[in-house]
Parts: sequence; C-alpha cells; structure tokens
Amino acid sequence: MTDERGRQRIERMPGRRRARLTPAPGTDAEPAAEPDADSATSAQKDAGPNDDRMRREVPPHY
Repeated sequence: MTDERGRQRIERMPGRRRARLTPAPGTDAEPAAEPDADSATSAQKDAGPNDDRMRREVPPHY
C-alpha cells in the first residue's frame, strides 16, 4: 500500500469526487472500538451535583 520510501499513496476512486490516502506506515486503518457501557456508567457515578442539570439544558441557539 505504501511506496518504496514508506510514504502514503493517493488512491483515486473511479466514480468518486475525492481520492483517499493509503494508511500511514505503522498505523491501523480500522476504527477504534466503542467504549464499554461499564465505563460510561462509572463516569456518571463520579458526576457532580450540577451535571444532570447541565446535560438537560439546551443552548439558546437551539
């Protein structure tokens, strides 16, 4: 996927407007895994007294 110098290449996709780059050397092209549900609930356990109110409020431009 990379050329002989270890650089990324541009891949032109037929029928598409944008080209894409090959993955950079030493990286993983797969997306990161989603966080566990347990970690989300543990973050809520550490919430302060105003956190629920702040999550409910909507900014005035909405």
